[in-house]
Amino acid sequence: MEFKRINQLPPYVFSIVNEMKIEARRRGEDIIDLGMGNPDLPTPPPIVEKLIEAARNPRNHRYSASKGIPRLREAVCAWYLRKYGVALNPESEAVVTIGSKEGIAHLALATIDHGDKVIVPNPTYPIHAFSFTLAGAHVCSFPMRPDRDAWADFHDALERMGGFPKAVLLCYPHNPTTLTVQDGFFEKVVALAHERGFFVIHDLAYADITFGDYKAPSFLSVPGARDIGAEFFTLSKSYNMPGWRVGFLVGNSQIVGALTRLKSYLDYGMFQPIQIASILALNQMDDVPLHISQVYEKRCHVLVEGLNRSGWAVTMPKGSMFLWAQIPQAHRSMGSLEFSKLLMAEAQVGVSPGIGFGTEGDEFVRFALVENENRIRQATMNIKRFLSRTEKAGVGETG
Repeated sequence: MEFKRINQLPPYVFSIVNEMKIEARRRGEDIIDLGMGNPDLPTPPPIVEKLIEAARNPRNHRYSASKGIPRLREAVCAWYLRKYGVALNPESEAVVTIGSKEGIAHLALATIDHGDKVIVPNPTYPIHAFSFTLAGAHVCSFPMRPDRDAWADFHDALERMGGFPKAVLLCYPHNPTTLTVQDGFFEKVVALAHERGFFVIHDLAYADITFGDYKAPSFLSVPGARDIGAEFFTLSKSYNMPGWRVGFLVGNSQIVGALTRLKSYLDYGMFQPIQIASILALNQMDDVPLHISQVYEKRCHVLVEGLNRSGWAVTMPKGSMFLWAQIPQAHRSMGSLEFSKLLMAEAQVGVSPGIGFGTEGDEFVRFALVENENRIRQATMNIKRFLSRTEKAGVGETG
């Protein structure tokens, strides 16, 4: 049998490292897994208790609404107004998704026709690019690297592609690079979108995970943004609810309407008690994201300081739950997948190879801040010993 659409997808390189981790743990090795961005902290008890309470009510066991129950969409819009000063209509400008990943994939199917041109960053979270690939789009990319001007690269990609794109997808704070938007970036994107007639999707998954004085802006807070774009958010990181799969898309009513209509054919919405518990999170727990962000910031400081002490030069990001680290020069030529495998074998530390996020990521690996500070310290000590051994042995013997 041949499945042409599925054959467009490359091998999932993260599974290679994951299989190594599983095998190593079967052998009794203590692998410190900083690979998958899977939050380790528990969901706050009041949210869990609300879920249990709602689950005991038989009325909540029936099919729900694919676009999300009205009170959840109202809570989403109230949250946006409180946080960003953006007023939204819960009936026409908000739709609940089964996590933002599902939402992005189905939005691509709802809005993109075969042969449409779409621009995404490279590297980036895989669904950002492959949702449009599966929808039949011609996907172009612009480099997302800390040593480059993101606006200049984005504008250059726009000129190189020939014709105008149908859509542009952006993500700030960015996964995996942790890059944040510069002043005026969104304003220039909005102006260009109005001029050239494309629409913009912004993934704001790490809205609340910011460090120091930095605050991540909403794309929709820019004047004119709602005329040409929409924004995804998820409760996964901000409220420690990754397995609950609660996200939403807000903004332009035509974009939101397209996803809403498609979802009405595909699903009946998530389990209603989850939606009810999510209302509590959005309406009553504004202090939770700040606490979670502080935990990630402390972990990141430990990781950055430990890697720098080991001789691996890295800098502190402004946000997200990751550290994007350029592979040490002595090992860079082997590429990110082989280096990730070496790091697990020799240092018992799991990371995500940058190549899994795109060709521009092959000189990097991504650390996820999903272990406590003591485990992260242990990881950096393991890495320090590994780098010291390989330096003495010579690069030729390690790669």
